[in-house]
Amino acid sequence: MKSQSRINRCLQLLSVLALTLPGSAAFAQDEPLLISAARVFDGYALRNDAAVLISDGKVTRIDSREAFKDSDAPRLDLGDATLLPGFIELHAHLSYQHVPADSVLRHGITTVRDVGGPLHQPVGGDGSLRLMTSGPIITAPAGYPIPNLGETDIAMPVADAQQARQAVRKLVAGGAVLIKVALEPGGEAGAPWSGGHTHAHSEHPHAKTHDKPHSWPTLSPVVLAAIVDEAHQLGRRVAAHLAESKGAQLALDAGVDEWAHAPCDKLPDAQLQRAVAQQVRIVSTIDTLSKCPGVSSNVRRLAELGAEFLYGAEIAHPDIPWGIDAQELLYLQHLAGMTPLDVIRTATSKAGQYLNIPLLGTLLSGAPADLIAVKGDPIQKLKLLEYPDLVMSGGKLIINYFGN
Repeated sequence: MKSQSRINRCLQLLSVLALTLPGSAAFAQDEPLLISAARVFDGYALRNDAAVLISDGKVTRIDSREAFKDSDAPRLDLGDATLLPGFIELHAHLSYQHVPADSVLRHGITTVRDVGGPLHQPVGGDGSLRLMTSGPIITAPAGYPIPNLGETDIAMPVADAQQARQAVRKLVAGGAVLIKVALEPGGEAGAPWSGGHTHAHSEHPHAKTHDKPHSWPTLSPVVLAAIVDEAHQLGRRVAAHLAESKGAQLALDAGVDEWAHAPCDKLPDAQLQRAVAQQVRIVSTIDTLSKCPGVSSNVRRLAELGAEFLYGAEIAHPDIPWGIDAQELLYLQHLAGMTPLDVIRTATSKAGQYLNIPLLGTLLSGAPADLIAVKGDPIQKLKLLEYPDLVMSGGKLIINYFGN
């Protein structure tokens, strides 16, 4: 028995040694693993000198270090570091733009919602990027994004209410977690997709350029209402690509649930007030739209009114990093008036709740073991989050640059 005990102890020590090798590749944790750090953010609150026990791809317990003193699970002590849930990106175009999922995962995003791209069932989360999609964007015939990008895998034009309902049913059956519509007439100054100027900063590298503003067709109120009604009957929210007052008014009148961007043009205050009253969620994408003249004032006013923002940086846009975008976090802090902890909640627990996966984005018992860690304190310096020193997906270690 003593010999077997020594063997078991040696195996545990070898597993810990493997965990502490810099750049460790992904592998399944066959045995429980205890990770401790000077700071642990559980998705809601910051804990000091805490530890997280991981087993079978999930968090099984989070408590103080002292509470685990009798545990014989292999330990990974990160020292003066911060452990927190992997981030959730709610506006990306990975599939359409062929952004490598492993690059995004290694840079701290463990869950992505693709909003405009190929349709598929949710995948990943077990050592690979968790990826869910809206599928193609429902739009008017010849409406955005068709003039720029065509239809294949990116747009689904509908001409009447019957086609609209059929499109929603097809998307939901194919795995769409969200229905996205385009309410974009084009021409907004500073918008990367705008038809009013060249696309030097377009979110899509093959976007065409235009010499002068023009108006793209948008969905009619009747067709948009049919989309929203069918989506709600099937348990899906509707997000609208919009950037100016015409699209905002259509969305508000139809009861759209989410704006896929903070608007580019400055909106009338009555529209902003109505959006908050209707509990419309705003996906930020402020970094992507930083050249828009109205985005800052819209965000500030929406925040004053009590709007709920969701983190989304629009990964695949040329100016956006393939991972956590600290500049987006800083915009939420300084324009929306959030504390750093509130900003991080927006990209973790709040996003998980919004996706109807309540424990996703947390380190609470039962949560998927999707987590990241950085050396130092990102509450004091959000920029640290762009380059995590440890990433885990579904209990599988992706990278580890900590050495014990």
